Amino acid sequence: MKRINEYLDTVSRLLAEVSRDDIKKLVGLVMDAYQSGRQVFVMGNGGSAATASHLCCDLQKGVGGVGPKTFKVMALTDNVPVITAWANDADYSEIFARQIETWAAPGDLVIAISGSGNSTNVIKGVETANAKGAITAGLAGFKGGKLAQVARYSIVVPSDNMQHIEDVHAVLCHLIMRYMLEEIAA
Repeated sequence: MKRINEYLDTVSRLLAEVSRDDIKKLVGLVMDAYQSGRQVFVMGNGGSAATASHLCCDLQKGVGGVGPKTFKVMALTDNVPVITAWANDADYSEIFARQIETWAAPGDLVIAISGSGNSTNVIKGVETANAKGAITAGLAGFKGGKLAQVARYSIVVPSDNMQHIEDVHAVLCHLIMRYMLEEIAA
């Protein structure tokens, strides 16, 4: 029981430490994209790729599927043929940047998720998005890594435990969806 309590207590503490102002800003960026009909692109590496896919599903179907309009959300993690083609023909570090070059327009929102904050493919994706005039937001852990430096907005989970970081990221993504649903219904 001790290990269970310690784990859950730690995740609860980390959630309590995340800045509510930073959360509100991120939710506002996503809401603005929805209301203005701009696209949202989500990317992540490893376990964060699964979080990116999950967030895309929640926003595109969960919000866009029940709201008064559709929501253009794409997880750049989900097209395996495109990812492996860019990885093979260019470099794995380019898999998100090349997709951002193709799809993103100025004012679109790019959400990057990296537990370490140092996934090279995620960083290059954000740098490309910035160069294209997209709005960039990052979810990171540890001390934020390079992601917290290159993304215009970021939330850093102050932990060096990847599972705790990923848990908090998942909660934040669900919070974004629930907030938007309640806002739309109001």
